[in-house]
Amino acid sequence: MSYDFDLFVIGAGSGGIATARRAAQYGAKVGIVESDRLGGTCVNRGCVPKKLMVYASHFPAGFEESAGYGWTVGESSFDWLKMITAVNDEVTRLNGIYQRMLDTSEVKLYEGYGKFIDAHTIEIGDNLDSPYNAGNPRNGLSRKVTAEKILIAVGGKPVKPKNIKGIEHAITSREIFNVKEQPKRMVIIGGGYIGVEFACILNGLGTEVTVVIRGDKILRGFDEDIRDEIQTGMQNHGIKFVTGCNCDRMVIDKTDSGLKITVPTNDGKEETIVADAASLAATGRKPDLANLGLENTQVEVVKGAVAVDEYNKTAEDNIYAVGDCTDRINLTPVAINEGRAFADTHFGGQSRQMSYENVPSAVFTTPEAATVGLSEAEAKEKYGDAVKVYRSKFRPMYYTLPDKQEKTMMKLIVDTNTDKVVGAHMVGDGAAEIIQGVAVAVKMGATKANFDATVGIHPSSAEEFVTMR
Repeated sequence: MSYDFDLFVIGAGSGGIATARRAAQYGAKVGIVESDRLGGTCVNRGCVPKKLMVYASHFPAGFEESAGYGWTVGESSFDWLKMITAVNDEVTRLNGIYQRMLDTSEVKLYEGYGKFIDAHTIEIGDNLDSPYNAGNPRNGLSRKVTAEKILIAVGGKPVKPKNIKGIEHAITSREIFNVKEQPKRMVIIGGGYIGVEFACILNGLGTEVTVVIRGDKILRGFDEDIRDEIQTGMQNHGIKFVTGCNCDRMVIDKTDSGLKITVPTNDGKEETIVADAASLAATGRKPDLANLGLENTQVEVVKGAVAVDEYNKTAEDNIYAVGDCTDRINLTPVAINEGRAFADTHFGGQSRQMSYENVPSAVFTTPEAATVGLSEAEAKEKYGDAVKVYRSKFRPMYYTLPDKQEKTMMKLIVDTNTDKVVGAHMVGDGAAEIIQGVAVAVKMGATKANFDATVGIHPSSAEEFVTMR
């Protein structure tokens, strides 16, 4: 049977675009459909604009710390609108780059929503029911395309907890980049990495921030030392926490003075917090599978995500999925690697699988954290008494002259049966940059003896990873 395309991709985020371009490089005829801006969550309302805001939030501390080095900094002021405009201008610039990359690769781009008619047919048209496209139809047209293989790369979307009364008054991480006036007071509901990152950004820029969480600690699933060090650091920087929240009974009321947020806690008490016109609901994300027409295929959805095998194939032989819509490791580089592995396998003649072992990640809080491999708890569950933990905590040299009590924590987890380093964790300045290099060693199976035999770069914080005994 003849098809319009060898490969058709639904979703032009990081994973979808990487797959489309790699397949086209191998000579495949490729089409891609996107209803929003090119680049997906990461480029438009995730990694890129968030990291730019992280940079902005560090300047006040830098001004203060410079005095310890003999600098005199005059009165400073911050213009939120100027920053947010510059951030969004950069996003627009990147959208143009993605467009040019698709054009150069000769990938055909369709603007609209893709929906399965059957396993080989996609209908493309405006989804006027979508809140993201309301009042902004692109062309009102509908058309159909066919493809031998179809890749689902629709990503995920933030979700608000439905059981909180008044949750409609809260924004999500999607809308925070469009807020035109800096909130003076912000309540952040949720202690995952998105919530705590924005808590630190806003706090650094001068907003009064309160974080509301169900448990006692943020960042569930991370190593306990990372959780403790970041939460302590955030508190030391002036962020308030309300823990043990009974979120099912939380109420958000809109008043003349802002949002009144009533937070019942599990010990029977109740706390009332007043925020500005918006609070941030950062309670998680889920695959964005609405209106895809998956019911017209054999594709299976398990726990809200597209089910795939080790080669990213769904239950339908010609349909595949990568990225956050599969809800495995929801990181941009993972989606890109999955997509390229798919293209290499099916169009490049080199069978390849994505490896999910020792994938590094970072949390861009203040203090920053990064990690690769197993947490201490995971290592002990897997290796038992053979686990040995090396831990160091110190004040970096940078903070001695400003006389600030900022700390860095580094941690190596070793399986003494093999001497292999099975986990590396860090909280402190430059954690992501340092762990990226350490991740290479961990991925290659380096031993603690290999770390010990490596000469440190002095004076640096990173040298601590090769001097821990």
